Amino acid sequence: MGEILGLGMSHGLGLGPAAPESQVYRYMSRPDVPDAWKDEKNWPEGLKKELGEDRGKSYNAKHRENFAREARKLRARLDEFKPDLVIFWGDDQYENFKEDIIPAFCVQAYPDTELQPYHHRGDRLDPASAEAAAARPPIANNTKGEPADKVYRIRGAQEPAKFLARGLIKQKVDIAYSYAPLHLEGFAHAFLNSMMFLDWDGDKGWDYPTLTFQVNCYGARVLINKGLSYPVGTIGMGEDELDPDGPTPERCMEVGAACARILKASPWRVAVIATSSWSHAFLVPKNYFLYPDVESDWKMFEALKAGDYDTWRKVTNTEVLDRGWQELRNWFTLQGAMQELGHKGPDYANFIESYSHNSNKIFAIWEPR
Repeated sequence: MGEILGLGMSHGLGLGPAAPESQVYRYMSRPDVPDAWKDEKNWPEGLKKELGEDRGKSYNAKHRENFAREARKLRARLDEFKPDLVIFWGDDQYENFKEDIIPAFCVQAYPDTELQPYHHRGDRLDPASAEAAAARPPIANNTKGEPADKVYRIRGAQEPAKFLARGLIKQKVDIAYSYAPLHLEGFAHAFLNSMMFLDWDGDKGWDYPTLTFQVNCYGARVLINKGLSYPVGTIGMGEDELDPDGPTPERCMEVGAACARILKASPWRVAVIATSSWSHAFLVPKNYFLYPDVESDWKMFEALKAGDYDTWRKVTNTEVLDRGWQELRNWFTLQGAMQELGHKGPDYANFIESYSHNSNKIFAIWEPR
């Protein structure tokens, strides 16, 4: 019988070490942000405190330290567990899935892959895009300050991926699968960033066989946004202007539960990882995209710690859109798996609050049962 370690993390740090100020100031340049919301007197106290006297630069350093501590903690537990396989539930933001196909869920059975994450990567199906990307200089100011020519070698997990896809189909989950990326060479940033953050100090590499499992988190804004933090159009866009929605939280939990049953019956030691921050500022229209829904995130975090799966399951897609919880669909999938395995809550969980870094960062560990 397979052993399963559950982990939850963020794949977005926010700003690089040399960032001069918070990205809040960039979000304020949107033409549909009212003047009143650009006046700091109307900002929440948490946001004003983080921005301080230097427009958030000092908080940036503190935020990075907190993030690094949690990433190292999860990596240490992962190495101690010694998994045969790592599965990431993550989102695709107009990277591998675009106008031609947007699956609700997709098991990505990729082979071994080698890539340079800080070099721009164009669209494999668009020669002009690929040529333009190759001509641009490497991204030197990355969030970890790594060398621009850093190479990551990632081991594939095609046989376990096929095993999981077969099992899901038998359990009446009509899963999509792929053996190669479509538009983007390699992995969407949700997956690649996670592997890199779990090698925070650059001294461990990433040698675990890895299966990436796409969840259509962005749903109604996956094509409208085109992978950018500035949604096309204005606040208050009608439903007919948006894309069809992503899977409901309840369905994500059902799929996660099915995965847990299949993996529990496998011969492998498996680490399953939900990778995403929670509420995202650029997805919260009621806050005019300036800061995340911190209050709602805290309520969900308390439900997470208490093992209150009913609260998670009852969330609607309307609430997902209102609270900027698109990427939380990865965590809904993990929650379904952890409930199926009999967990009453995580064995470890930490909430890094951030009004000024686009999103709150949550990390968690569920020990094998």
